[in-house]
Amino acid sequence: MIALSNYLIFGAILFALSIAGIILNRKNLIVLLMSIELMLLAVNTNLVAFSHYYNDISAQIFVFFVLTVAAAEAAIGLAILVVLFRNKHSIDIEQLNELKG
Repeated sequence: MIALSNYLIFGAILFALSIAGIILNRKNLIVLLMSIELMLLAVNTNLVAFSHYYNDISAQIFVFFVLTVAAAEAAIGLAILVVLFRNKHSIDIEQLNELKG
């Protein structure tokens, strides 16, 4: 059986990688979206680990809501990316403030 601390360490490593992805790469929108998704995955891993450890299913139900929000965020982010690429022929974040409408 895997201990709770192993899951928490894994979640912390995923969360640290996502923070590093956000801090180190602020130009590419795709990498930013992937880092945010990785951050949500780290939180979900910790929620499921605690839920299993305390034998309570409520956190696992909450994970489904977090996954739903993550899917909506990815869809909206990709839609913004498509609009940015159609108008500017680039996916540079710095050009986002130039969109009007």
